[in-house]
Amino acid sequence: MPIIDSQVHTYQKNTPTRPWAGFLHGPDSVTGDEMVAAMDAVGVDGALLVSPFAMYRFDGSYALEVFEKHPGRFGLIKPVDTSDPAVGDVIDVWAATPGTVGVRIMMNDSVSEDPADPGINRVLTAAARHAIPVNILAWGRLEQAAAMAARNPNTRIVIDHLGLRQPFEPPAPPNPWGELPKLLALAAHDNIAVKISGACTLAHQPFPYKDIWDPLFRIFDAFGFGRCLWGTDWTRAVGVLSYAQGVDAFQVTDRLSDSDRAALMGGSLAKLYNWSPTKT
Repeated sequence: MPIIDSQVHTYQKNTPTRPWAGFLHGPDSVTGDEMVAAMDAVGVDGALLVSPFAMYRFDGSYALEVFEKHPGRFGLIKPVDTSDPAVGDVIDVWAATPGTVGVRIMMNDSVSEDPADPGINRVLTAAARHAIPVNILAWGRLEQAAAMAARNPNTRIVIDHLGLRQPFEPPAPPNPWGELPKLLALAAHDNIAVKISGACTLAHQPFPYKDIWDPLFRIFDAFGFGRCLWGTDWTRAVGVLSYAQGVDAFQVTDRLSDSDRAALMGGSLAKLYNWSPTKT
């Protein structure tokens, strides 16, 4: 079974030709070549490449360039604008683009807190039409995610980064798993899956981060390994750990059986996104 990272980011340096709209914690740039080299060094076969909203907002053009240069290594996800009346048309075009596997909603202050919001539901409806998942960053808004899933049972919703706020620099917050019960409640909705991405940044113990496993197993028990997708959230996590540590922590632990590890680190993602990497 291939090893697939459920979330990585690539971006170029901030230049007038491709300016950043904001800032993402990490190096000055992480090119597609650099991301592939990091994956190759630790045996990661492929990844979901999420166009970074912090830099590029709703423009997925650099992700497309990376995909064209490294065919078979990345499935592509880009943020979409729920305030755009034509967002359904945007998703129609994106879904027809080679490499596309999903879209993303950044549930920030500009996005309505109403699960019945027309813009949100245009995104969910269009994604269901193309059978592609909607990834949502829903920190502090997990109850809204539950209502969105209930209103759109035919749309696959994937909760980014455990649905829990994660640090950009150490140390981890005193109670990083405080909202875990809200995440566990989402397991009642069959159309919700969860990315186990950035989990190592919530550890108080050093590598191999043994203190993450008890709360993680509460998630595994609730959702089942079929709806849990390992990932690193590289390079957002660069201030806390190395890419190798984010991979190796899940490889070396004795808490996972071989079959559970295979599902968590690629098998379940391949089924949910209908995508697997092919090395060329």
